[in-house]
Amino acid sequence: MARILLLLLSAACLHTGNSAGYPKKYDYGVDQPAVLSGVQSGSIEIPFSFYFPWELAKDPQMRIAWRWKVFHGEFIYNSTQPFIHEHFKGRLIMNWTQGQTSGVLRILNLKENDQATYFSRVFLRTTEGMKSWQSIPGTQLIIHALITTPGSPSIIPSAVPTTGLEDTRGQRTPSLLNLGAMVGMVVSKVVVIIPLYGWVIFLWWKQRTQFRRDLVSEHPWKNFVPILPAESSSFL
Repeated sequence: MARILLLLLSAACLHTGNSAGYPKKYDYGVDQPAVLSGVQSGSIEIPFSFYFPWELAKDPQMRIAWRWKVFHGEFIYNSTQPFIHEHFKGRLIMNWTQGQTSGVLRILNLKENDQATYFSRVFLRTTEGMKSWQSIPGTQLIIHALITTPGSPSIIPSAVPTTGLEDTRGQRTPSLLNLGAMVGMVVSKVVVIIPLYGWVIFLWWKQRTQFRRDLVSEHPWKNFVPILPAESSSFL
């Protein structure tokens, strides 16, 4: 009997902790991808969106902030001050407009120690007062080392899950690549076709010459040209 009561008490405690701490469903929250990966010296975009049930005040004063490493970690960005953490100076771009419920945080020139978990936090004013909340799991960013081989250029990919600013340095225009491929195909065809045409013309000329020789040997009279006597200029 005591064992049964202990099991029931444990189940009640687990249920209470779940609803108070991390319930499965909120009527407000922040959505972010669970995991993203990037390459050193490349760039990456972390998309986010948020939702809420409250009615916004006339001046909602929306702002977005980002933390990293842990849920209560240091702020690395704040849209109102504006503030950027010293570690990310010159490497953060926030693609978000006041009033929008989604945006993108872009990190440029990725470093090995950028590998961490990132949490976006929302602040806004409603008719019920100021509200703030943030992503609970955040986005885990994994950084891979840049691998290059001797004699080959290094390619730095960018992880771009949503529309945003793009880093096009070092990329080649697809139209130029297509044009180069077409020119290469044409040149290769010309190199093959010209000798082939020359060989066909040579065979035709040789066959025609042999035919004329055979014709002369079989019908020599066809080449006979009669010689007429010269006409006298006067009659006796």
